[in-house]
Amino acid sequence: MIASISLRNGQYFPMTNVLHITRADIYRGLNKVFDNLNLCIPVGQNTAIIGPNGAGKTTLLKTISRDLYPHLRDGGAMQIFGQSSWNVWELRKRLGIVSLDLQQNFNPVTAGAGIVRTGFFSSLANFSHQKLTETQIRIADQRMEELGIKELRDRKFLKMSTGEQRRFLLARALVTDPDALILDEPTTGMDLPTKFQYLDTVARLIAQGKTIIIVTHHIDEIPPSIEHIVLLKSGHVMIEGSKRDVLNGQNLTKLFDVPIRVVEEDGWYRALPG
Repeated sequence: MIASISLRNGQYFPMTNVLHITRADIYRGLNKVFDNLNLCIPVGQNTAIIGPNGAGKTTLLKTISRDLYPHLRDGGAMQIFGQSSWNVWELRKRLGIVSLDLQQNFNPVTAGAGIVRTGFFSSLANFSHQKLTETQIRIADQRMEELGIKELRDRKFLKMSTGEQRRFLLARALVTDPDALILDEPTTGMDLPTKFQYLDTVARLIAQGKTIIIVTHHIDEIPPSIEHIVLLKSGHVMIEGSKRDVLNGQNLTKLFDVPIRVVEEDGWYRALPG
């Protein structure tokens, strides 16, 4: 088990797991999506959560972000960074999420720099009562510089390509220096050069010590430095373990209900027809 220490506002927080959830039923409306879910993702364990549409990936994301709350059975628990109870706004500063939902919810005429700066307040817009410090403005500029998008800072969100939008949302997530990042379908809508550039950025963040969780149904967008795999099917963890043990044709055929074979080269995996 991996343990680390995070210093926040002058206080030390021991961190064992990004997510620890046991004996949990999770509903969306009247529909039970997860039945007796058990899942643990330690800090430092870079993970890809893979599943077909309808497997529960979005529901799991909404549960982690505290948009949904699980029903816990006797003896059940849910903790994020070791805590059962969170101020949602504080949690969002420590757990950065980049998702399609987030991408679709921003005002399309917001400029790139404004998108990034909303990360300090976990908001979807820049409001007059939100006063940025000089330090925060500098940090936002640094994140845009690091992701190669500073020259686009004045471009409206709707005028950006999908890849540019994703990089601005990633910069937004990084302004608070979160302990972990969750990237939902990270390369959807990107052309190949943009996809390669984005995945290179993810690999660089992992090398810098960020815990990365990718949620996807495309195994070819899992960087080699992500070694732990969770397969979700019909609201259950079908199997989890090391990439080498889990990403094979037998498991993916069972997961997606079609014949699949898997090829690997230099740590990158691809799914082909079986």
